[in-house]
Amino acid sequence: MKSKITAFINELITYDYILFGSVFGLFILFIILGIVLRRKTVLAILLILISFTILIAGPTLGYLKMHEYLFKNKTELITQQKLNFTQAVVVKGKITNESQRFFKSCKITASANKVSKNELKNYLYSFNSFTNMSIVEQDIAVGQTREFKIIIAPFTYSKDFNISIGAKCK
Repeated sequence: MKSKITAFINELITYDYILFGSVFGLFILFIILGIVLRRKTVLAILLILISFTILIAGPTLGYLKMHEYLFKNKTELITQQKLNFTQAVVVKGKITNESQRFFKSCKITASANKVSKNELKNYLYSFNSFTNMSIVEQDIAVGQTREFKIIIAPFTYSKDFNISIGAKCK
């Protein structure tokens, strides 16, 4: 756990510190407003509730949305092929850097999900993949498209399945 927290802190960029500082500033501002307006009890309680909501939801949602915007990429599945004589699936795809920033590294993950005829089950299966495999692509320039291949092994599932791919870039 300590190593994950240390890795997260080491990967923060300047915009993250600005986001966390401004959220903390808004929290303090709303707390002070709640204290100043303590004679109007309903308004003071509302301001304090808003301040704690900002303190809890602001950094999380802000971090996710900001990184989604700053490190925008597009992954495309080209082919997927289950090998006959080996327990593996070969997934080929493309990743495109659609942001205005150079990507030092991108962790590309291929996930295999069960498929059923029931749409609700398919939706639930999309959250619970039964196997994942990841690769890391280094140094992707702005606007560059790069092809990749991921081999998911061992792959012992014999029924119908879907492969989905996604990428997290830095």
